[in-house]
Amino acid sequence: MPADESSATRGAGRSRATTAISRVLTPPLLAGALPAGPGPLAGLALRSRPATGPRRPPTPRGEGPSRSGGGQPGPRPRRGARVRRTYEQARRAWDRPLTAYYLILGAGLLITVLGLVMVYSASMIKALELSRPATYFFRKQFLAAVIGAGLLLLASRMPVKLHRALSYPLLAGTVFLMVLVQVPGIGMSVNGNQNWIYLGGPFQLQPSEFGKLALILWGADLLARKQDKRLLAQWKHMLVPLVPVAFMLLGLIMLGGDMGTAIILTAILFGLLWLAGAPTRLFAGVLAFACLIGFLLIKTSPNRMSRLGCIGASEPGPGDSCWQAVHGIYALASGGWFGSGLGASVEKWGQLPEPHTDFIFAITGEELGLAGTLSVLALFAALGYAGIRVAGRTEDPFVRYAAGGVTTWITAQAVINIGAVLGLLPIAGVPLPLFSYGGSALLPTMFAVGLLIAFAREDPAARAALAMRRPGVRWKTMRRRVMKRPSGER
Repeated sequence: MPADESSATRGAGRSRATTAISRVLTPPLLAGALPAGPGPLAGLALRSRPATGPRRPPTPRGEGPSRSGGGQPGPRPRRGARVRRTYEQARRAWDRPLTAYYLILGAGLLITVLGLVMVYSASMIKALELSRPATYFFRKQFLAAVIGAGLLLLASRMPVKLHRALSYPLLAGTVFLMVLVQVPGIGMSVNGNQNWIYLGGPFQLQPSEFGKLALILWGADLLARKQDKRLLAQWKHMLVPLVPVAFMLLGLIMLGGDMGTAIILTAILFGLLWLAGAPTRLFAGVLAFACLIGFLLIKTSPNRMSRLGCIGASEPGPGDSCWQAVHGIYALASGGWFGSGLGASVEKWGQLPEPHTDFIFAITGEELGLAGTLSVLALFAALGYAGIRVAGRTEDPFVRYAAGGVTTWITAQAVINIGAVLGLLPIAGVPLPLFSYGGSALLPTMFAVGLLIAFAREDPAARAALAMRRPGVRWKTMRRRVMKRPSGER
């Protein structure tokens, strides 16, 4: 057979085989649409699927069938989507109008209640040493907390105008009491500081603690009025009379030798100047002057120099000059993760001086451990954040200055106290706000927390949210919505 004939025969056989296979594998509806002979569509017939219905979209990788809904497979949310959804829900909850209100109220009350528990635990041995009942200091602190709760409620309900009107009488009364402290026979000396007035019985009063609140309210009102008149652009109006009055209070405090309170008052002054927008050169000049005065006061006092030398001390040193600082570290170190148990402190048995006042944080670390101390720090951080949020979101200058001043006061005092207990700062002799024993420190601080609550309530969005939470308003709103429904809707 010739070569061309054999090639033609083989081509015809291959064509018949391809046509037969395509007839078997190709659906009847598509068989007529495909060519029978060899060509580019012959392979398409071999690779095509039976067209029995609409094609189902492929399931994305990582998603499985859902058992709900009659057994029909459904998409399963990915882990990243769940994390983003949780984050968005937390962010929306954090940005609600009443977040600052609840943070201030909750953190302030929790710190006060936990402080009462720790005052009772830390002061039992000290009271027994003084031949007093074990609950002696606790009862006094509890009475101060009850009075402070009334002041907090009063301050939270007072309008802003009344707070501004209260600033001048409060400042005048505080200055008068601080002058009386220096009068012989009226003022009392406690631990080397003459900053107390005897009220009779077991009660004493420290007017310098009220000086912090007086400076905040009076300074906020002064700066707000000057801002309304556009006078804060001039450095003379920014400094006078705010700085001279603050230095007058500092001088009266330093006459009694209480440098710790003077440091807190200085921090409040700088906080007010910072919020008022003081220029950097002016701010640095006042800061340098204050640091120079502080250096001279520390250099001329052997007691203050010894406290400065106890920073980071690990041994009591010669003459036990660093005894209190070192035993504060011992108390924290022996607490561990969860502490030795409430009431089981060893350092309060005469080893650690002032366990219920300046060094109550050390007893907290010993009895409640790292978990207890971190909880206290978290509460102070929440209170400070809420105060900054109130000061940053308001349009009222007085509210901004007063909220910023109160936040500076509480935060700075907490940092100085905790830093001294940790051995990072010199012992300044200031109590932990809302936590340590001392009615003179607790009363103005709780009033200041009430101020923050009142300012948080003054926000228009927060005021509307609180109004919606009233039962009468909510019932009227629900009734109005029901009345607006169509008649056929159920």
